[in-house]
Amino acid sequence: MNDPAARANRPPLALHVPEPTYRPGDAPDFSSVSVPAAGSAPRPDVAAPASETHPLTTHLVRVLDDDGRAVGPWDPRLDPDTLRQMLKDMKTVRVFDDRMYRAQRQGKTSFYMKCTGEEAIAVAAAHALDRDDMNFPTYRQQGLLVARGYPLETMMCQIYSNRADPLHGRQLPIMYSDKAHGFFSISGNLGTQYPQAVGWAMASAIKGDSRIAMGWIGEGATAEGDFHSALTFASVYQAPVVLAVVNNQWAISSFSGLAGAEQSTFAARAVGYGIAGLRVDGNDALAVHAAVRWAADRARSNHGPTLIEFFTYRAEGHSTSDDPTGYRPAGEAGAWPLGDPIARLKQHLMHLGEWDDERDTALDKEIDATVRAAQKRAETDGVLPQQGFERIGSMFEDVFADTPWHLAEQRDEALAEAREFLGHEPK
Repeated sequence: MNDPAARANRPPLALHVPEPTYRPGDAPDFSSVSVPAAGSAPRPDVAAPASETHPLTTHLVRVLDDDGRAVGPWDPRLDPDTLRQMLKDMKTVRVFDDRMYRAQRQGKTSFYMKCTGEEAIAVAAAHALDRDDMNFPTYRQQGLLVARGYPLETMMCQIYSNRADPLHGRQLPIMYSDKAHGFFSISGNLGTQYPQAVGWAMASAIKGDSRIAMGWIGEGATAEGDFHSALTFASVYQAPVVLAVVNNQWAISSFSGLAGAEQSTFAARAVGYGIAGLRVDGNDALAVHAAVRWAADRARSNHGPTLIEFFTYRAEGHSTSDDPTGYRPAGEAGAWPLGDPIARLKQHLMHLGEWDDERDTALDKEIDATVRAAQKRAETDGVLPQQGFERIGSMFEDVFADTPWHLAEQRDEALAEAREFLGHEPK
């Protein structure tokens, strides 16, 4: 309609700009968060049509109740030894995080990212997957490596970018990579893990392999185009992949509403793609284990992909470069209604009569000593500020089978300068 007079009677168009409910200085209040009773979510058969899971994309799969009992159909019925190992792995991740955070504050490395409050997600997933399944993680899944027995010392050497760093200082600290432990190289470009995971899973199917892939991103990265491209391929080709969205409520400094959380859950995006979807209590180690095992069994049985939203809370800053007090209320992490994942698993073991305070204290001391010893060994190979010219030649390695002449010239010039600076032949 081109009549200006007619348009004048219409209301002006407006945009909705999401804003977090609470800001610094406000009292945190999560009363609007719906937490259904543990055990209330039905568990479809692994071979069920994807549509049967869609009500679960707006529910919340929970196993542990307020008394630490495992209830309902999603109870994975894990044996006590497995539960104790999961508790140890989760505690190890938290202690490791604390020590590496302090190391960054002491100037020993440039950067670190903690996963405090999210330990159950990666650790329980690692225990639910097969050892040779491949993970395409983002930067809060250090628990995958810890649970699979990757040496803490090697993780620290990568963080310090020292001479024992297996990645030779070419990755930002905490961006680990280890094929043998099913841990694909972390990328700082958010969202890329999803199409890589789907592609790897498709390749596994094409080869007639039995290994599946699991892709990981945060809720903020669901706004990236890579997320939707990956879901399209996963849906069309029914790729044997598990796709995890770790919804910890905050991206770098923007809340989940900017990625669409006000409109629906992130798990509900599975509905539009016609794939299975689950929304899971990310602070409940048993629920995480059960959901990942269910989705892995589904993928391995050629019943297609599953999108899982792990509902949790980022208790710390986005990284050591971030101050969360600038954009969210103090004490918000303590008000989170799903509690602390470590405390909840400990309570469950105590309820079973398989744990007590004495053993818990002894385990804490053991883990602290183990992490301290690993840090001491790692620092014998140097910390980040001590790195210099010793291995300068390594920057020209592992790229070309035959080094081009112009790079060979640059390498020789760099080695000559290093030789002059050091007074001896660099390694």
